[in-house]
Amino acid sequence: MYIAMNRFRIAKGRESVFEEMWRQRESYLDQVEGFREFHLLRGPTGEEETLYASHSVWDTESAFVAWTESDHFKNAHAKAKSPEGTVLSHPVFEGFEVVL
Repeated sequence: MYIAMNRFRIAKGRESVFEEMWRQRESYLDQVEGFREFHLLRGPTGEEETLYASHSVWDTESAFVAWTESDHFKNAHAKAKSPEGTVLSHPVFEGFEVVL
């Protein structure tokens, strides 16, 4: 099993905008072989930002990589633009192979 995560730094006060964007987003994940589940996680809030992570679970790393190279991925990300001032920096990707 493989877990793919992206960390997002969201401007304080813009959390609802970011969350709604994800609620309305068409990800196409349910159409991709090897996909198991997705969660959007809200973390701690600091003086200027709230930390979020997108968390997807895959059968294998190769299934995740195949999705990132697919038309489904391109279509999902082409429409996923946050309003200016919402995201403070580029997301940071982290990939994990499940060992236990």
